[in-house]
Parts: sequence; C-alpha cells; structure tokens
Amino acid sequence: MRSIARILCGRWTKWAVLAAWVVVFIVAGPLAGKLKGAEKNDASASLPKNAESTRVLDLAKRFTPSDTLPALVVYERGGAVSAADQAKVAGDVRRFAGIDNIGGPVVGPVLAKDGAALQVVVPIRVGSKGSDAIDPAVKQIRAIARDANSGSGTGGGLRAYVTGPAGYSAAFGDVLKAIDSTLVYVTAAIVIVILLLTYRSPVLWLLPVVCVIIALTAAQAVIYLLARHAGLTVNDLSAFILTVLVFGAGTDYALLLIARYREELRRHADRHEAMAEALHRAGPAIIASGSTVVLSLLCLLVAELQSTKSLGPVMAIGIGVGLLAMLTLLPALLVIFGRWMFWPVRPALGSAEPTEHGLWARIGARLARRPRTVWLVGAVALGALALGTSGLKASGIQNKNSFRTTQESVTGERALDRHFPAGAGNPVQVVGNAGAAEQLRAAVQNVAGVSDVTQPRTAGGLAYIEGTLASAPDSQASYGTVDQLRTAVHAIPGASGKVGGNSAVNLDIQRASHHDRNLVVPLVLVVVLVVLGLVLRALVAPLLLVATVVLSYGAALGVSALVFDHLFHFAGADTSFPLWTFVFLVALGVDYNIFLMTRVHEESRQHGTRRGALIGLAATGGVITSAGLVLAGTFTALGSLPFVFITELGFAVAFGVLLDTFIVRSVLVTALNLDVGRWIWWPSRLARKPDVELDELGAEAATATR
Repeated sequence: MRSIARILCGRWTKWAVLAAWVVVFIVAGPLAGKLKGAEKNDASASLPKNAESTRVLDLAKRFTPSDTLPALVVYERGGAVSAADQAKVAGDVRRFAGIDNIGGPVVGPVLAKDGAALQVVVPIRVGSKGSDAIDPAVKQIRAIARDANSGSGTGGGLRAYVTGPAGYSAAFGDVLKAIDSTLVYVTAAIVIVILLLTYRSPVLWLLPVVCVIIALTAAQAVIYLLARHAGLTVNDLSAFILTVLVFGAGTDYALLLIARYREELRRHADRHEAMAEALHRAGPAIIASGSTVVLSLLCLLVAELQSTKSLGPVMAIGIGVGLLAMLTLLPALLVIFGRWMFWPVRPALGSAEPTEHGLWARIGARLARRPRTVWLVGAVALGALALGTSGLKASGIQNKNSFRTTQESVTGERALDRHFPAGAGNPVQVVGNAGAAEQLRAAVQNVAGVSDVTQPRTAGGLAYIEGTLASAPDSQASYGTVDQLRTAVHAIPGASGKVGGNSAVNLDIQRASHHDRNLVVPLVLVVVLVVLGLVLRALVAPLLLVATVVLSYGAALGVSALVFDHLFHFAGADTSFPLWTFVFLVALGVDYNIFLMTRVHEESRQHGTRRGALIGLAATGGVITSAGLVLAGTFTALGSLPFVFITELGFAVAFGVLLDTFIVRSVLVTALNLDVGRWIWWPSRLARKPDVELDELGAEAATATR
C-alpha cells in the first residue's frame, strides 16, 4: 500500500492523477446529463418477473394496450350537475381524444349515482417515453377540463380534477422536476457547513467537495451507460439517493484520510512522505469500509423486486467511484496545494497532536472506570428503544398519503371517493382460457368487493374480463379482494385464470418486498461478519460489532416508528422501508466500526488492547463523529423532497447514523473493548498479548487527562 501511495502522490505522478480525473470529468459530464432520460418510473418496471400480475400484463396485450396509464378526470359542483355541465364535459371528451399520446378510446362522461359528479377516463400511451409522455398529456387534459368556455355549456362553477394513475405519475414528476437541482444544492450546502465547522478553514472544504462532485458525475455516467446498454433499471428514487449517498460516504472517506494526513504532517517535513504514510495507514481501512458497503449493496441483487434489485448496483457504483476518487484524486490535490490549505491552523512539523488530550480522550478515561456498566446500560437503553418497532406500520402507503404537500391528484381522488366506487377507472384484469369465459365472469361477480364486471372478450384462445373494485386500488381492502379473486379463478378447473391490474401489481410488489427483506437482511449480516473477520483477523470482535450494529438499527427503527406516528402523523410506511433502512444503516454503520477498530488493532499491537482502545478512540472519535454528522446531514437533505417515503428514509438513516457515531461506535464499542480486553481479538495471536488490568488503566487514564 505504501508503494502504491508513493505513486499516487509522487512529485510528478500527482499531476498525472489530476489530469486523468480531469479527462474523466470532461467525458462523463455529457453522459451524466442523460441519466434522467434513462429512468424507468412506472410500477411495472419494479415487478418481479414471475409475479402473477406480470404475466397478466403480457397476456392482456391482446385486449388492451399494456403501455397505457389511465387519467381519471372528475367534475363536480356543490349540487347536482346540470345539462349545461354535461354538455361541457361531452365537449371535453371530444377534445381529449385529439390530445397527443392518447392510447385508446376516451370513456365517459359517466354520471355518478348521486347526480353530483361526472367522470371521464382518458388512457395515455406511455410507451418508452415514461413520464415524458404522461406529464404533457396530463397538462393538456387539465387545461381542457378547466376551460370554462369548452363544450356547449358555460361550465361556470364546475370544478375539475385530474387524478388516477396518470394524475399521480404527473404529480410525482412535477414535484421531482421542481426540486431536481435543489437536492444537490441543499446536500452540498450541508456538507460545506459541516466541513467548515470541522476544519475551521475557509478553503480546505473545497477539495473534498470538488472530489465528490467529480465522483458523482463519473458515477452517473457509468450508470447511464449500463442503463442504456446493459439493462440496468434506474428510477428517480435511486437517482436521488445516489446523490445523497455519494456526497455523504465520499465526504466520510475524505474526512478519515485528511485526519490521518494532518496527523502525519506533524511527523514528516515532506508533505509527499506524509501523504504516502497516511494512505499506507488509513487506506486499508477506507478500502475495507467502502468494499463492505459495496458488497452489502450488491446483496440486493438477489431481491425479487426489480426496483430493489437495481438499487444495489446503482448505489454500489456510486460508492465505488467515490472511494476511487478519495483514494486517488483527493491525495493528489492535497499534496499539490500543500499545508496552506489547512490555514489558519496549519499542522507544523513536531507540533503536539491535539487528539491526545481532546474530548474523546477524556471520554475514554471516564469509560475506563466502569466499562461493563456503560455497555450494559447502553445495550438495555437501545433495546428499550427498539421496542418501538412493534408500532411500525410498514404495510404500504396509499398514493393519497404519499405527499407532504397538497396535490391535485389527491384532491381529485377524494372527489371520486365521494361520488363513485373507489376503484372506478382503474379495474382489476382477469385473463384465462376462452372456454371458461363465463365461469371466470361468474367467479369474479361473486367475490365481495367487486362492484361491476364487464362481459368477457375473447381472442387467440384467451378470455379477458375487467372488474371494478369497491375500494381504492392501493388500499389493503383492495389487496384482500385481489386475493379472493385469485382464489376464486384459480379454483376453476382448466381455466388457467390469472388476476392482474394496478391493485394486483401493488399487492405483488408488497409481497416481493417482504420476501426480499427476509432474504437480504441475513445475507448482508453474513457479508459484514466475513469482511470484519478478514479485516480484524478475529472472530469475537466481528460478532460483537455485528450485534451492536443490529441493536443500533433496531433502536433507530423503533424511534422512527414513534416519530412517524406521534410527531409527523404519517399514515404508514412503504413495505420496502425496513429493508432499505437496514441496508443503509448496517452497511454505513460498519464504516465507523472499521474506522475505529482498525486503529484500535494498530495501537493494540504496540500498547496492548485496553490502552489501544483508548488511543484509538482519542484518535478517531472526532473524525468519526464529524463523518456521522456529514452523512446524517446529507440524508436529512432528503427532507427537502415532499414525499413521505423519502422523508421517512432520510429521518431514519440520519437518526440511526447519529446514534451510531455518538453512542454506539464511540461509547458502547469502546466500553466492550475495555471490558473484554485482549480476548476481543481471539483467535489471533493478538489475543495472547499481555494486557493491562482495568484498575491500573483507570488510574493511568485519570492521571493522563488531568
């Protein structure tokens, strides 16, 4: 590692490293700008390939376009709609049919049974354009519906709303476009402020931020190429989280390297030698940390849900490129600019190391007095917080509860609920053998929760039936109805009946999320355990560290459940929320384990385990807490997105990271190191190295920090 480090930050090679990254940035810039156009945000892109609703999507192409999304237009006024209102809406229907991207006949106007509302269903052809086709069509529909002079009537006082799947898709798209660049600015501002407070230098923060921006651009370019040419699925959610993750994790790696570089500048007159030693000492820990995150994220490849499966490689690419930039570009820039980048507190040769008598050195001295009491009390407290997970409502969240701001699609759905069956315009689809068409229709008609059933249509030996649900298509009640429908049609001999449609899609996504959680969680834990074992060359330490990570995750999830329910008053959480939170917290939490424990391992070889634990805490406590603040701050930036799921994910990860860095990693793990002593390295040779007794250590620590 030292030989590689000398190459990266040599007197001449540093310029070659800088030139190479400049070329990468120039080439990657235009490609990164195309990533938005490669996103796939429709629900069908997330479906497992073997799901029943996926098979229905393929079979139903013979009867209805599979690439269409319905926009539901609802008209209402205070009382009964008039003849003029009906004439106005009839005129709108004719105009809707002439809009670009219309994927079939416009249905309506349908008069509500209470006579107080009208409904029109406008199918929008999505094709390969995704939201680029939906958004302009919805805007045209909205403009026509709100034109008081359209049709034969005046339309005065008649309120119109566009909702349904296309309405919600447009709402999501509008919000994301409005804040697309805002998230980058907010995230960058948070990182800059924390770096200014950490380094107390008006210029040093520039280098990590520049490296992060270059790394993010390069990662986006790689992801775009894979999405276009290798079938990688990218959606708007993974693209936003990529920004936050690269900023947060990349800055963390920069903090660790700069901290060790500053330490070595006090021991070496030549900054090139100082950086070579810093890379030699901190490089393996940074590589191990980044590799653990990458491997943990790649565990998502075993997921059934396509959106979850694709999240793994997308995030892994971001972490990998960020890691590469911080180990090559950042060292080159630091030695190019020299010590003055630390102004006004430049680390002079031979100056005292401030961490030796800093805050974390004093905290370590206190921990040395009663380490067992500390970790027992800490574990009990975290366990108590984890009990809050019993109140986590992660069974899915309806579209109308997915926004923190008022959206027309939500207002329109509520208007529909007042006058029409909740599933109107968004039917379930039943496909089976043509010979069993009437049996299939009868079975669908006899299921409670289905308010209307169409006559079967047959083609190519298949029968196609649509049913209107009495409940909202994204509600738990509709999922129960889908299950009943599947039971009913599966029971018909020789019918090969299958149930699909949006409700079935949502249900299959929910079930795939549960499957993925049960599969991925233990796999990630095994990966983390193996990596820690290889890095620390021990068995006891990895087992204890994984236990603290799981305990920290449970506490973060428990507190989040209480906050979501009693403070934010959210209706629930997405079914993928526990898994995504777990992957981010565990993978990123292991970063801090490795940062701390590799330094403790290094110091233990010279000073013994217990003294090494205190030296390691003093040396890394400050950088770990700074890194935690950066990562928590970047995930807090997700709160700028007015989506409930994103807000929940950002809060849970930010809180979990802060809990991990300030309490679990720095206090609880250090207390375990002190209590268990040299046996924490069992079965390595370091476990047989004589160690100081706790009483003697406590006396030494108390004397040293006076």
